[in-house]
Formats: sequence, C-alpha cells, structure tokens
Amino acid sequence: MLTEKYQKLQSILREMESVVVAFSGGVDSTFLLQAAVSTLGPDKVLAVTADSETYPSSELEEAKILAEKIGAKHQVIETSELAIPGYAENDRNRCYFCKSSLFDHILPVLEQKGFRNVVYGVIADDLNEHRPGMKAAKEKGIRGPLLEANLFKQEIRELSQQFDLPTWNKPSFACLSSRIAYGEYITKEKLTKVEKAEAYLKNLHIRQVRVRTHQDIARIEVEPNDMKTVLEYHDSIVHAFQEYGYKYITLDLIGYKSGSMNKVLS
Repeated sequence: MLTEKYQKLQSILREMESVVVAFSGGVDSTFLLQAAVSTLGPDKVLAVTADSETYPSSELEEAKILAEKIGAKHQVIETSELAIPGYAENDRNRCYFCKSSLFDHILPVLEQKGFRNVVYGVIADDLNEHRPGMKAAKEKGIRGPLLEANLFKQEIRELSQQFDLPTWNKPSFACLSSRIAYGEYITKEKLTKVEKAEAYLKNLHIRQVRVRTHQDIARIEVEPNDMKTVLEYHDSIVHAFQEYGYKYITLDLIGYKSGSMNKVLS
C-alpha cells in the first residue's frame, strides 16, 4: 500500500513537470522536496522558504541544511505576516491570510524561474483539522501532491526514514502565531516571547513542546513523559518565563496536542 502511494506521488509530480516547493523544513515539506528532486531531478525543482516574524531562526537554518542535503536549489524570501491586513487580529481565519500572502510571494518566483507549478505540504490528516490555508491554496491554484496521493503523517514519516531524511522523527511544528489564543492581537514581541520560551524548554531535552499564550499566561504543553522534567526544573522555568514577560506559568495536564487552540472553534 505504501509503495503504491509513493508511486502515485511520483506520477503526480511527473505530470507537473517542474515545481516550486513551499519549503518550511518540517516533516511534510521536506519529504515532498525529497520526492520531487528524486522524481524530477534537481533542475526541475526549487525550494522556497519564507523568512518572517512567525518562523524561528533555528528552523530557517535547519531548512537550509536540509535543502543542501537533498540536493535542491533553495531560495529564501522575506515576508511579514504582521503586515498582512487581517492577520494580526488573529481570528479563526488567520491561516487563510498567511497562506494567501505566502503564495502571492512565491508565484512571482515561479514565473521568473520558468517553473510550472507551486506545491505545498498539505497531507491527508489535514482534512480533519481546521485548515483555512487550504482554501487560499485552492483559490490560487496551488497543489498538494501529498494529499492527492492520500499520504498520512505516519506514512510520510516511514517513507522519510527509508530516504534517510533526518526529519522522519522530527517533532511537529507550526508557526509561532498558532501559540497565541484566537482573538488576542499578535505582535512581534509576543512571537519573540513564545520563541524564547519554547527554546528554553527544548534546551532541557524536551522534544515536543508548545507554549500556548493567553495574555500574560503561559500554558506549557508537553508529552506526558516530559511533564516530570518540567516539574523538576520548575523553579528555573518560572524564572526564565517571567524574564520573558509571562506573569503566570502553567502546565497543561492534558499534554501536547496539535491544534489545541482550535478547541474554542468547535
């Protein structure tokens, strides 16, 4: 079954002839880039990464390394989500504004370089999630080959391991804005606060982490096995987070869950 899905993915990519990959360096876009280069060859593929306030500098550096490892041409473009009308207000359609602007920045690159399609790393799992960015992609003719091949996250991890991609077991990642409660205005200062807080926890060897922000409250999400680490270092965590600007620091006993902020939308 997995072999058949990968063959279908290759067929979809061959039909596209050449692609610009919206590349974040995450599990899905990295595998998509690998599949595109393997199927079409490096001359028919360009990875484009958007550097913005919502994208941690550590992720950008990792994306550069990954593109080089895969053998893909890589271009970094400068964007600013906070400059997008409607984005900073942070309503339920925030991701629509983000993806729409991202594709508006990538499409001129497509035309300049003479490529035929822009693709991004949407996957089958996303059909069951709140993903307003998919609407923006559809409106602008951006395709999702992984979704078209009906590939799920776990399958992408398995295939990534077969290709010896270091992202096969990389923790899931989303933009920093996803940490800020809907309806709370997004600022660069808040994004920086989240980035510093999550980096601090990762330095304690906690792999999967989110610091959800509700005004002055930090709600730490980690996997259940890592809760003991948070409690062990609670004094230093509290001190660091207060330095970053949080007044209240909490540990969510439910644990890490992708898209947990979307609970208020149901």
